[in-house]
Order: sequence, then structure tokens, then C-alpha cells
Amino acid sequence: MNGPILVINPNSNPAVTEGLDAAMMSFRVNGFPHIECLTVSQGPFGIESQADSDAAVAPLISLIRTRTDASAVIIACYSDPGIDAAREVTKIPVFGMQESGFLTAMARGDRIGVVAISEGSILRHRKYLRRMGVLDRMVAERPLNMSVAQTASGEDTFDRLEEVSNVLIKQDSADVIVLGCAGLSVYRSRLETILQRPVVDPTQSAVAMALGAVLA
Repeated sequence: MNGPILVINPNSNPAVTEGLDAAMMSFRVNGFPHIECLTVSQGPFGIESQADSDAAVAPLISLIRTRTDASAVIIACYSDPGIDAAREVTKIPVFGMQESGFLTAMARGDRIGVVAISEGSILRHRKYLRRMGVLDRMVAERPLNMSVAQTASGEDTFDRLEEVSNVLIKQDSADVIVLGCAGLSVYRSRLETILQRPVVDPTQSAVAMALGAVLA
């Protein structure tokens, strides 16, 4: 398959998509499939609740149906809204960032700590990990208590991200950190350098898996 790999932001905030696009730069290699980052313009502005997640599914699926040229799809929202429906409507590989990110984290460490954007997101994430059968590998998930828009704007985001990550490491004994929001992608490399621990950006993990599937 020679078509693009689609990285789809199911919320309608273009700043999140811009951050995702920046995080994809190291994957854009000559001879590899093109990586295209898209915004679902009809989606909620931020996916911060189960209701937001549910509302994102229909427009996400509609977009996937139109892109018959794609070689793979990434759902770039932690909790992977619509992943089962997406896999039902297309024959190309579909990767969710939470599933991909957590699987990557399990290969990088034993005790996984997750940074959520808000307290209200954590139950939704835990339910998905329970469904995956890997909940016992997570030592804790702690919130930034910021909105998706705030994390994407960059105002005070990194300081708060570093603070919460240090709590996961020092209090919860996490040896690998997962960024539980697509809006945090651009901070991965800097945070990993400071923490001296593996930091997993789930969108990058999903793209790495997609490239493997397509190139193989």
C-alpha cells in the first residue's frame, strides 16, 4: 500500500492537530508512506468526558469512509473513541493511541504511570485498560487538571506536566511515563530528557506500529 497514513484528531481543535503534526517530523522519511494529520471539524472541541468521546465517533467514521486512498489510520485521542467501528468500516489497519501507547510502555518498563488531562478522564481510560487486560501494569494515573485547549496552547503546560510526572515517579514508583492526551505530544522529548525515564507519546507509538504494518 502506497497511500498516506492518516493521523486523525477526533476533536475540532486545530491547535491539537498542529502539535501532532510537529510530533510526526521524525517519522517523515524519504521512501516511507506520507503521514497526514487531520482534524475532524464536526467533533467536540475537546474530548474530556465519555459524552465527548461518544460524540466524536460518527464524524470520525464518516471521515475514514471518505479516505479510501489511505494505507492506515491512527485515532489520535487517548481512550481511542470509535476504534471498533473504524475497524469494522475499513480493511486497512486502524491503530488507537491508547492501545498502541500502553503496549509500547509495557515494552519499555514494568511500572507504568499515565498523565491524564483531567480527573474526569481517568475512569474512561481505566475501563479501556481493563478491557485490554493490562490494568495491573499501571501503577497510577494522575491528572494535570487542564483542558485539552489549555494543553495545546502551551501556557504552563510543560511545568505542570513535569510536576505530575515526578509525582508518578517518586510517589508511585513508575519507571515509564505515558502521555495520556494527544495535545501533549510535542513535549515528549524534552520531558524524557529531564526525567531520565522513558516517556511514551502514544500517537508516535501508533504511527510506528502503522509504519511497521504498511512497510511489511
